[in-house]
Amino acid sequence: MTKDRLIYLPLGGAGEIGMNLYVYGYGPKDKERLIIVDLGVAFPDMDTTPGIDLIFPDIAWLTDRRNQIEAIFITHAHEDHIGALGHLWAKLGAPVYARNFTSKIAIRKLEENGQTGQIVNVVSSWPYITKVGPFEVSYIPVSHSIPESSALVIDTPKGRLIHSGDFKLDEKPVVGEAFDHQLWQKICSSGVRAFICDSTNVFSENEGRSESEVAPEIRKLIEKSSEMVVATTFASNVARIKSIAEAAEEAGRSVCLMGRAMKRMIEVSLESGVLSEFPKLISPEDAKTVPKRNLLLIVTGSQGERRAASAQLANGKYQGMTLSAGDLFLFSSKTIPGNERGVIKIINQLSEKGVDVVDDTSGKYHVSGHANRPEISKIHDIVSPQFLLPMHGEHRHLREHVKLGAAKGIAGLLATNGMMVDLSGNKLKVVDHINTGRVYLDGTSKFGALDGIIRDRIKLAVSGLIVVSIIIDENDEMLGEPWCEIRGLADFGHSDCNFIDVLEEDVSQYMGRSSLSIIQDDDRLEKEIKSIVRQTALAEIGKKPEVTIIISRLS
Repeated sequence: MTKDRLIYLPLGGAGEIGMNLYVYGYGPKDKERLIIVDLGVAFPDMDTTPGIDLIFPDIAWLTDRRNQIEAIFITHAHEDHIGALGHLWAKLGAPVYARNFTSKIAIRKLEENGQTGQIVNVVSSWPYITKVGPFEVSYIPVSHSIPESSALVIDTPKGRLIHSGDFKLDEKPVVGEAFDHQLWQKICSSGVRAFICDSTNVFSENEGRSESEVAPEIRKLIEKSSEMVVATTFASNVARIKSIAEAAEEAGRSVCLMGRAMKRMIEVSLESGVLSEFPKLISPEDAKTVPKRNLLLIVTGSQGERRAASAQLANGKYQGMTLSAGDLFLFSSKTIPGNERGVIKIINQLSEKGVDVVDDTSGKYHVSGHANRPEISKIHDIVSPQFLLPMHGEHRHLREHVKLGAAKGIAGLLATNGMMVDLSGNKLKVVDHINTGRVYLDGTSKFGALDGIIRDRIKLAVSGLIVVSIIIDENDEMLGEPWCEIRGLADFGHSDCNFIDVLEEDVSQYMGRSSLSIIQDDDRLEKEIKSIVRQTALAEIGKKPEVTIIISRLS
């Protein structure tokens, strides 16, 4: 008789923050029926992924097992959990399940990428159960920084699993559902085999604060300002946007939303019933006619995104609006590690205009959507699992989370992307290592890390480029002179001569002394000219640039 097993396999989000993709399987080895939890993206930066639009997890292992996939469950609508759905679904082909608000975002993601939204199934929260293959899955509402976030109860023949999703223990979240201790205790009372838990803030020792504590502080700040107020936050943080808008309304200010992503989130929130009402908004055109002291703008770009409203305003003008001395700009957000440079640039640009900038240094104007260490400890007590598998964190977060669980006597395992864990027995066991990686979206093209495109792009950015063109006539003689073009390199070098002139002269001299056998061999000629050009570049400008040789022959 074939022995069935229960497996857990993170393909993204374990060992990093972002790009979440988790797989659960049950059945005979290598023939398990599978469910996928979340399909998220990571975001590029100019240092490591120049020019890239989005980064996806590598789903090759899943596409090879497409016929074994029962369903895809999305826990909430943040980009690092849903952003890859429209791009990757066609390779997976399984039905998608999500709660109402999240489903509307999922449908838009699919339709924007030429897929049908009809494959999205809207499900209710606990005690509603979705049965797919050997799994029974239920959504448990949790508080987070986007509406209708949920944990998952995954019941299997080997016991109950709980996948926390992103969560915090907020009993007054302003928008969305409060964390329900009694419901969690009821769900966990029958026993939990494994708890797969968010690790983001495991190093944050202070008790987490409620979203409801932010609104009064923002209201005080707005009331103190005598000029225009601009506030930025995460576009998905509907509760924060609502708090800012209500504070502005109470202060007698008209409210204008700027940024497509933010407008979309408010539209979906009202459409889905997550928001029953929202302060009256005015258009950017009407905002230009309102006295500055009576106006508040809520804008996108809290992470320094170059094309977002915040950056545009800092640069000069956005949709006809400008900032001037005495205006107030509020960052009601935390800067995600890696985004500091873009945010600081905006702050300095605003400062040069005389704009007063307020960030979250004081801790008054933003609260995290993730549980801090004391809250993680509390949920450990509530769930009381046999096993703990930390997720959603860098390696150091996962390691610390395992230690936190061990202090309570919970057996844990640090499983990073690609580590397949067998949950069937009385001990967690790594049974396989799957090759994982990243897929890059570059315009409309997708390619993997091993394709070398990113490496070449970084080389070009770091070292510059020299292109050398030569024409050889039918008598195997060079026609005219070599032609060189440089990109990203200095015009003058060590000899104080024009760098291009030096290059062209060195190539010309080489061609003049080369034997006929070399002139007639394109491969050898290209190799020799590259060597000459690199030697010249090193001597003149101290760099080893990328070199491209173009040899044209007249027949």
